[in-house]
Amino acid sequence: MRHWHQVIARLAVATGLACAFGAAGAVPSKAEQGRVWDEAARAATKGPADVPLLDEAVLHLPAGEIFVPQPQADRLLALFGNPGSHPDMAGVILPRDPRATWFMPVRFQASGFIKDDDARTWNADEMLRSLQVGTEEQNRERQKAGMPALEAVGWSEAPRYDAAAHRLAWALSSRVAGAKDDAPAMANYNTYALGRDGYFTLNLVTALADLPALRPVAEQQIAALEFKQGKRYADFDARTDRVAPDGLSSLVVGLSSPTPTGRAASASLVKGGVIAAALLVAAGVVVLLRRRRAA
Repeated sequence: MRHWHQVIARLAVATGLACAFGAAGAVPSKAEQGRVWDEAARAATKGPADVPLLDEAVLHLPAGEIFVPQPQADRLLALFGNPGSHPDMAGVILPRDPRATWFMPVRFQASGFIKDDDARTWNADEMLRSLQVGTEEQNRERQKAGMPALEAVGWSEAPRYDAAAHRLAWALSSRVAGAKDDAPAMANYNTYALGRDGYFTLNLVTALADLPALRPVAEQQIAALEFKQGKRYADFDARTDRVAPDGLSSLVVGLSSPTPTGRAASASLVKGGVIAAALLVAAGVVVLLRRRRAA
């Protein structure tokens, strides 16, 4: 895992994204980065292994990967430009291969049972327009926080739902607003596993150019998540269980409940919990790792 923290120290200068650390202040020192990564390494579970995820599921972690639990996962995300506490995050999956260029936060939302009827009638073009509008609205908040605005470019993969396995996947390409056409784009490949009490998200963050090769990695991860007996989607009991007020499409375009401004909340580019700063820092991470691989 040391190969990751060795490039973080040069990240802001090499990518011109020092502002991504925004509210977190200055880029952490090399000593601080090393301490965080060393703590994460000591707490990590190395695959192959079965990793309990709260009281909901088990992750069958494959060989060649590690799972960093809380609170060390929060400290890693702080290095990626996403400071603060993330109580919905069980941990972060990282590759052990020094040539790899991705990471994947694992989160659980206790939303209640999500009905999936709307998957039969949703329109991908309308969903994309909703995401783009929501992104523009959220850019005002990003700019107030000192973070650059983002642009939702388009689907890297339109939303698709496996009704038999109760799995949802979609990918949106994004970039800094106003960036040159040849600027590196990011892809946040979002995968969801629905259960009785809510849903897990396993969202793979990588460079857009790497997404085609890494899509099988994301699919492998979501398939490796197994809900416990009694927590599966099929275990839903309509007489006793809480039903989420929003349907499946809300996991892509956001919630219908009003925000303080009266607008509908939008998933935009942060639905998976990776905020704009983290996307920007991740962009720098994968670019630098690709350069090291080619060296």
